[in-house]
Amino acid sequence: MPDSKHACAVSLPTWDSVVGYEEGRDKVMTKLETGYPRFFVHPLVKRLFAKATDEIAEAGKRVIVFPHKRAAQGAQRYVERKLAVATQVTSYEDGLQALVVPETAIGVAMEYWRFTGEVVSSRHAEDLLNEVESESGSMVILKQQLSEYSGAALDDHYLYESGMAAIFAAHRAVMNQFPSKKTLQLEFPYVDALKVQERFGNGVVFLYDAEGEDFDEAVRRIQEGEFAAVFCEVPSNPLMRTVNLPRVSEACRQGGVPLVVDDTVGSSVNLEVLKYADLVTTSLTKWVSGLGDVMAGMITLNEESLWVKEFRAFLNEDAQDGVRLYGADRRVLISNMKSYRDRVQKSNANGELVAEYLREHPAVGRVWYPKYHTAHEYGLIRREDGGYGGLVSFTLKQPRKMSKVYDALQLCKGPSLGTDFTLASPYTMLAHYFELDWAEACGVSSNLLRLSVGVEDGDVILGALARALDLA
Repeated sequence: MPDSKHACAVSLPTWDSVVGYEEGRDKVMTKLETGYPRFFVHPLVKRLFAKATDEIAEAGKRVIVFPHKRAAQGAQRYVERKLAVATQVTSYEDGLQALVVPETAIGVAMEYWRFTGEVVSSRHAEDLLNEVESESGSMVILKQQLSEYSGAALDDHYLYESGMAAIFAAHRAVMNQFPSKKTLQLEFPYVDALKVQERFGNGVVFLYDAEGEDFDEAVRRIQEGEFAAVFCEVPSNPLMRTVNLPRVSEACRQGGVPLVVDDTVGSSVNLEVLKYADLVTTSLTKWVSGLGDVMAGMITLNEESLWVKEFRAFLNEDAQDGVRLYGADRRVLISNMKSYRDRVQKSNANGELVAEYLREHPAVGRVWYPKYHTAHEYGLIRREDGGYGGLVSFTLKQPRKMSKVYDALQLCKGPSLGTDFTLASPYTMLAHYFELDWAEACGVSSNLLRLSVGVEDGDVILGALARALDLA
């Protein structure tokens, strides 16, 4: 989903198909035409891998193509450190880089692909396979569009292959400044944002519930300069909680600790976070694009950051002067972004409608939505004309009935968020299937359903929910 060869989401219409996808069952995997590009190699990219393998690799070896040399070398180090096997990096077509590994090392190499988000675009792969050159979108025009919402200078926007690639770059930027320290993660984050901090650098201190005495203690440790950086999402995914960003920002400035904030869930239409953060990361794949047919990410640099010169130099070199997004993807994103504000505002209205409906439904257990959870903290960063967003999470009073409700729900179902069509995701099952007990201990139920509310008529969405919830 959507109906495009470059779709960033896949339909998983039943609870059983979700389980089958996570466990790699043939009856599900053989039917998948595509999937979220970091987790499921796009068919066009798979063809590119096969072509490169035929051209470069010896028997018993496989090739993974990366978008640039630093990514390929990073994957090489990752594989060799974990498996102690010999690998090779070599140049490939159109500036891409090929990592040659033993067949037995493919799984580990693809871990790097997933966690870092440094992936080859399906449009880039398509053009190489067809030996054509697509029309490129103007970097200046795209940055002008993005600047309308961020308020930052054009050159302080750095574009990446995906939202995770932006988070990974931000993590490397802060670790470059403070190579001996751990990072701090506030509130329960998107799964791979935490994995990057766990697997790269020096590790992470994780506070999944940033309130009360534990939060006070974390603020004190920030003020003492203990961490390489503080990471947080506003609001968090999937629990829709917002940390007290002004308080964290002040503590970071007192302690000389960079603050990295991800605004993907809330969106730059609704929230103003740059004045509090040193670096803002955004998955442009989500609300900014809105159509679910292009992967892209961004770092926005605060020109008032204490490390603005150091971060600017690092990011310019790392992102090749800010250009890491394939030209054809820029063109699509420019077109999609024209409706950004209107789409988000419609999703805001529908999100409130859905959240209120779910709160009043007798079968629903809990509802998470920024209007009702940490509402004061959300209000501190909400724009004057901003809303509460289109992401709503909920559980049932009888959690085991969620599979029946999910199966009966006549809405699009699968991973991702921020599309103009409503998308239901059994979030914990997809993001934490092999660590469900750990997620539960952090307050994230395995039976949680997350709704990315689209721009359809609100009554259509409520009608679909009502019919499904009749089974609860």
